[in-house]
Amino acid sequence: MAPSRTSTTPSSTALITQRNQEDLAKSKTLHGHTFHDNHHQDSFLSKLNKKDRDFQPAVVDKYLDNWKEDRPELESEEDKAQRQTAYKAVANSFYDLATDFYEYAWGTSFHFCRFHPREPFHQAIARHEHFLAANMGIQPHHRVLDIGCGVGGPAREIGHFTGAHITGLNNNDYQIARARRYAVSAGLDKRSDFVKGDFMNMPIDDNSYDACYAIEATVHASTLEGVYGEAYRILKPGGVFGCYEWVMTDKYDPTNPDHLRIVRGLEVGNGIAQMLTVKDCLQALKTVGFTIEKNEDMGATDDNIKWYYPLQGDIRQANAFWDYLTVLRTTTAGRAATTYMVKTLESLGLVAPGSAKVSTILQTAADSVLEGALLGIFTPMYFFVARKPLTASQ
Repeated sequence: MAPSRTSTTPSSTALITQRNQEDLAKSKTLHGHTFHDNHHQDSFLSKLNKKDRDFQPAVVDKYLDNWKEDRPELESEEDKAQRQTAYKAVANSFYDLATDFYEYAWGTSFHFCRFHPREPFHQAIARHEHFLAANMGIQPHHRVLDIGCGVGGPAREIGHFTGAHITGLNNNDYQIARARRYAVSAGLDKRSDFVKGDFMNMPIDDNSYDACYAIEATVHASTLEGVYGEAYRILKPGGVFGCYEWVMTDKYDPTNPDHLRIVRGLEVGNGIAQMLTVKDCLQALKTVGFTIEKNEDMGATDDNIKWYYPLQGDIRQANAFWDYLTVLRTTTAGRAATTYMVKTLESLGLVAPGSAKVSTILQTAADSVLEGALLGIFTPMYFFVARKPLTASQ
């Protein structure tokens, strides 16, 4: 069972406050004037241009230092353990670097989804979020926590869809600032809020929320028991936890060098300390005390249009003008073109140094996602709904 939250000491509270202030200062330094882009008027290239030209290369290099051994099969257990310990810094650095690229290529909901024939891209993204909320049974009077909320795309959509009050929890200051501004633009600032916090140690009291969800976010945790245990703790008795989890499927073979190479690409390309499996996910839920009500790999379906089609570049599946632009940007050729463009602009001094490295990292991510999907060893949408029992005896 997940433990109750122990009372924090003044020294531990002061340490968290100090670290949060340091994070905020670093984020403001890195992003420059873009951090205060109140009306989201800066273009993608303008944002890259405004990054700190001395600080960004250092952030990129420090991020990549988390993977010291090029060949994953030769990586020591000590190096793996160090990266898991540093999970928060790994994810925070990654999203400081990747957020602008994500919004440019994908939108403000940083996740994959299934597609129906003739369904526009952003409609499918929204339906994926509605599906989760509906299966969780979120009601207008519920207090709901979005664990790892990004820039708040799903929080806004689920807030509109259910009428519930959504709190977004995030450890990245740049994303929190953007989420708050988007909420104002969407008229949801009175029915949502966004707070800074580590989802392995949530700054939230026990038994506070009716529901919580995570969409492709808890993969950044050092352990699933840790983050699922925190979800259990903050839920009221009878509360529900819904999730789309990034995991390796039963087809994954940890002794296969090609599989290990793909896992390494997923980790480096997405700020993940360690990829885990479906079995790890389900066992973690049971270990912390949840009752699993529904679980299914939503990526392993016989859909005519595969969830990874934007990465694969099947332009025939696009259903709206903006979908063509999305697919063109996210295909292998489109990703390579973006990287080439950024490299050229960086060489001309028109974007900050390090931008091309970030683009290359994200190209590795997309290639690994696609290769893992085609082999059937990876899914970004292992769906589950789990409930906290009403009583300890249950």
